[in-house]
Amino acid sequence: MRPAIDPRRGDIEDDASSSKRRSLLSLAGSLLAEISLPKLVVAFTLLVIVPGLALGIAPIVAAIWFGKLSSKLASALAGVWPALLLVIVVAVGWFGGRQLLRLAENSFWSLNSLIVQPAYTVCREGLRQFAERWLPAQASKTQRSRLRAAAALVSGAMICGVALLVLMQVLPHADLLRGAAGVGSLKHLAAVALANTLVLVAGYLAVAALVWGIADATMAQPCDLEQFDQPREDVRTWRIAHLSDVHVVGERYGFRLESGRSGPRGNERLARLLAQLDLLHASDPLDAIVVSGDMTDAGRSSEWAEFLGVVSRHPRLIERMLIIPGNHDLNIVDRANPARLDLPTSPNKRLRKLRVLSAMGVVQGNRVRIVDRAAGHLGATLASTLEPHLKEIAKFADVGRPWLSRRLAELWTSVFPMVLSPDADDGLGIILLDSNADTHFSFTNALGMIPVDQARGLEIACAQYPHACWIVVLHHHVVEYPRPARALSERVGTALINGNWFVRRLKPLAGRTVLMHGHRHIDWIGECGGIPILSAPSPVMEATDDVPTYFYIHKLAIGSDRRLRLLPPQRITIEGEPSLH
Repeated sequence: MRPAIDPRRGDIEDDASSSKRRSLLSLAGSLLAEISLPKLVVAFTLLVIVPGLALGIAPIVAAIWFGKLSSKLASALAGVWPALLLVIVVAVGWFGGRQLLRLAENSFWSLNSLIVQPAYTVCREGLRQFAERWLPAQASKTQRSRLRAAAALVSGAMICGVALLVLMQVLPHADLLRGAAGVGSLKHLAAVALANTLVLVAGYLAVAALVWGIADATMAQPCDLEQFDQPREDVRTWRIAHLSDVHVVGERYGFRLESGRSGPRGNERLARLLAQLDLLHASDPLDAIVVSGDMTDAGRSSEWAEFLGVVSRHPRLIERMLIIPGNHDLNIVDRANPARLDLPTSPNKRLRKLRVLSAMGVVQGNRVRIVDRAAGHLGATLASTLEPHLKEIAKFADVGRPWLSRRLAELWTSVFPMVLSPDADDGLGIILLDSNADTHFSFTNALGMIPVDQARGLEIACAQYPHACWIVVLHHHVVEYPRPARALSERVGTALINGNWFVRRLKPLAGRTVLMHGHRHIDWIGECGGIPILSAPSPVMEATDDVPTYFYIHKLAIGSDRRLRLLPPQRITIEGEPSLH
């Protein structure tokens, strides 16, 4: 049979969301044509307006309570009943105030991740992109590092200046101290609350941007790794296979949404990769197989079925495999329509997270442990942590009712970081993070952020094994590579927003830690602040079926000085196949 349109080869529909086959201008045009304005208004209200009002109203309520407390305190000396009323006011303020403070804090960090830190990142990388165009082609590494540092400092100063201007303009309309005395009608309350929010956010941004700029300018800049350590007989070694961005699809001849017909079809290449890796493991055993995110192309149930099906054929590999979520596993709303928007109230976002949890429970549930933050040490395994919630998870996946997910709301954040403990006090452990920022557009799915709470969990795990070395695995790249970028979107569209902060947070672990990530599909081995950074190429995203791809098996060693060494890696090639005719 020779049909005029061979369905195995795909067609233009498979390129609908492909940044490899379509220009960003073309994709933007499709987005504008397909976007739902009513949903956009609702999402903006829930994600920006409501947190803004909550943050702005918090100081008004606090001022009202403080005023009541002061008046009751003044009259408490007059008798017993005023004193009893004072106790009631204090009690209400104590218990209600904590809820108000938590609401204000959550609102502040919601706005911070949506607006504040991305604004600084865009400004910093935009300056770097512009300045690098004026550098001569033969510019040295030192010159490029100095430019990166200067761009961070200038962007911090610029953002600080803009924030101060906003602060001066809005401050006369705000009222942080007078409570009800400074508020009239409900309309006036809303205006004052939004003014309060702008004052708080602008004040924070003015200080934070300057601090970020100075910190980013003075920290060590990323650079290519100049050389690997050489093998020695007196060291212990580990072989770690690093895979990432395999983007499993749910159809035999399906294409990836990002690469379209510029990438392979189906999952045959992954099947051959795992078969080849199984043979390598039989001849020279692996200690771990790290998959740093994007196991699936859009987080669909059919894709997870395909992924678990192909890895289950290799039981020797799956018992060593560790997976973490990527942006395609969580944040892709619609494979074919980048303008598709999930409302924050939609169950789909949580459903994608629960699919990931379910898969991680199967792959690594009995081997990794969760950080018990209250106790300050490693706690139960992932499997035992999920056990009490399995029926709720299954029921939610079946009916998707919001009320069913109330007790599951904190489950996702509580399981990260996951820790594969070292086999000895001075051995090698693996810490798994979730670096995905919550987004609701397919078109803006790629941003990442490491929450402070995860960083604290990482520090708790490392403190429990003070002599151990660590592999820290996340999906997003923590720093921009020290090489020119073709477009600004390559710098800011996929970045870890607070990556430089995270690198500085890891500074005490320099010499004992290596970072592994994926996301960019780029092969890069470098370092920043004394911490080696290993970026994994994608074995499926950048080549058609007939083109070979590759991945690495990294060899890590720990010597008598308890320092982690990076030995020359083994590059494994997956050969291409003849194209369809």
